[in-house]
Amino acid sequence: MLLDTASLYFRAFFGVPDSVKAPDGTPVNAVRGLLDFIDRLVRDHRPDHLVACMDADWRPHWRVELIPSYKAHRVAEEHTAGPDEEEVPDTLSPQVPVIEAVLDAVGIARVGVAGYEADDVIGTFTARATGPVDIVTGDRDLYQLVDDARGVRVLYPLKGVGTLQLTDEAWLRGKYGVDGRGYADLALLRGDPSDGLPGVPGIGEKTAAKLLAEYGDLAGIMAAVDDRGSKLTPTQRRRLDESRPYLAVAPKVVRVADDVPLPDVTTVLPRTPRDPAELEVLAARWGLGGSLERLLTTLSA
Repeated sequence: MLLDTASLYFRAFFGVPDSVKAPDGTPVNAVRGLLDFIDRLVRDHRPDHLVACMDADWRPHWRVELIPSYKAHRVAEEHTAGPDEEEVPDTLSPQVPVIEAVLDAVGIARVGVAGYEADDVIGTFTARATGPVDIVTGDRDLYQLVDDARGVRVLYPLKGVGTLQLTDEAWLRGKYGVDGRGYADLALLRGDPSDGLPGVPGIGEKTAAKLLAEYGDLAGIMAAVDDRGSKLTPTQRRRLDESRPYLAVAPKVVRVADDVPLPDVTTVLPRTPRDPAELEVLAARWGLGGSLERLLTTLSA
């Protein structure tokens, strides 16, 4: 089980009241909410391995070089010597180091790699997996990794993590008309304002799905642009032709990496805390109470 950790703690932050606080009055709603999420996921799905995948760089420079608008609207402050600072609610930012410390003390593998997003870490773990993989994320970009033959599916939270949309290839074909491999092409054609991806003007989700059904993939669509005997309308042909510079680089930006240099970590789900003494200090300092106790009970079972 691979967790898109930021996606989940953002959901926890907005789903759990900020009246949930540490003894000193600091909000810990994202911390406790995430612990509750992990507890529920482990209880419901019983994974053998669990990795909390992190954004070491939420807006990698190599993606921005290709498409400068990539996530540009989320930048709070640009940095030349490191990752740009993302616009995050004031009371969430201080909770992230607490989340990281608690996961480390519990013994849940936490992996982020410099220069890469959590999506890329997830993509690489998925590529290396020798058995089924469940990806837990609220980010539809990761639908591209769905692969029935390899047992890779996305668990998309609809309400907390108690109600999950189990996304497999049948669901993708029913919703978008593509399989996992085709989803990245669909996404880059239609664009995604939330990620600053312009897409091809005039080609929305339905048109993109029809083009992919007709021509197979992006390469097939662009071959049709060059083939005057193809069934593309004059407007589609013109817009795709004019979008060649974007379409030449978009695949590398949209597709998750599968070759990230992952550290050597133990991903087996822990039964007992890695650092009980540190966990006791953290639990008292941040008032983690029942959320942590429930998770530890579930892990021990």
